[in-house]
Amino acid sequence: MPGDSPPLSASPAPTWPDNPRIWFVHKYYDLEGRAQALKLFPGVRQVRSAEALVEVLPDADVLVVSGMWQPHYLDLAPRLRFIQSISSGVEFFDTQALIERGIRLASASGVNAIAVAEHALALMLALIRRLHVLLDNQRKHLWRAPATRPGELSGKTVLVIGTGSIGAHLSSLLCAFGCRVVGLRRTVSAAFAGFDEIHAFADLAEQLPRADLVVLACPLTDETRHLINAAALAQMRPSAMLINVARGGCVDEAALAAALRSGRIAGAAIDVAQTEPLAPDSPLWDLPELIITPHLAGDTPHYEDRVLAIFSENLQRLRRGEVLLQNQVC
Repeated sequence: MPGDSPPLSASPAPTWPDNPRIWFVHKYYDLEGRAQALKLFPGVRQVRSAEALVEVLPDADVLVVSGMWQPHYLDLAPRLRFIQSISSGVEFFDTQALIERGIRLASASGVNAIAVAEHALALMLALIRRLHVLLDNQRKHLWRAPATRPGELSGKTVLVIGTGSIGAHLSSLLCAFGCRVVGLRRTVSAAFAGFDEIHAFADLAEQLPRADLVVLACPLTDETRHLINAAALAQMRPSAMLINVARGGCVDEAALAAALRSGRIAGAAIDVAQTEPLAPDSPLWDLPELIITPHLAGDTPHYEDRVLAIFSENLQRLRRGEVLLQNQVC
């Protein structure tokens, strides 16, 4: 099944309870309501705060959670057997600690690929067509063209860092605009449909000078942390633009600020920041040629249903005693 992956390490198979106690954990998403509407998991409940989560941990066999999780919560959850991450990222979890306790973990990889790819495309078009400048003029009641003429996406070379579900969908959209799409991934072992070229992360310095737009759509790992730093920005064309729909830690924000202030690159758009929410006094707010959106690229009305579909499949596999999970992490 798409999204299946081998275990990170051999974990002892947990004893599966007859009636697992399942808790959804999210501040905003109505996972409990969607589950009831779909007639899934009768009796499940949802908590919407860290304080409420701590209270239910001792009684939880299964959690559907992501950003509200803290590694030390493991000590408060003696019954816990499975965690379904609500997000595609799993950096919130101490994977080795889960393995040692025989707790399974699966991600929600792919559930927001369409939304994130479309958001990245929207940010690219906004920068190129100067929509951020035009919106400022609208607020000032100015019928005036921007000082820099709007450009075209067609014919541009786009470097997409990360060729997973988000990068792949974005590539298909960019191809329809007549772009040349170059993908960067950790290793290059096979051709990837939808990309004109595929290269390894190690080739970043060689590929950056070619790109009109650089898009980050990769997970945050030790390898990708500050992947775009001062040296990388110096290798980009002065006319190039940077889009980050990955994680804030993938970009050195101080280096990006310096590059924008000096005009070293033409513009940037970020949906993520190293510290979120972005503080009201952050210097990022006032940088020239920077568009900021509040980490909502992946938001879509279909999100809950897609997460629940993965969770439902994994719950059935666990009940059957199967080893392999969809989007398995450990």
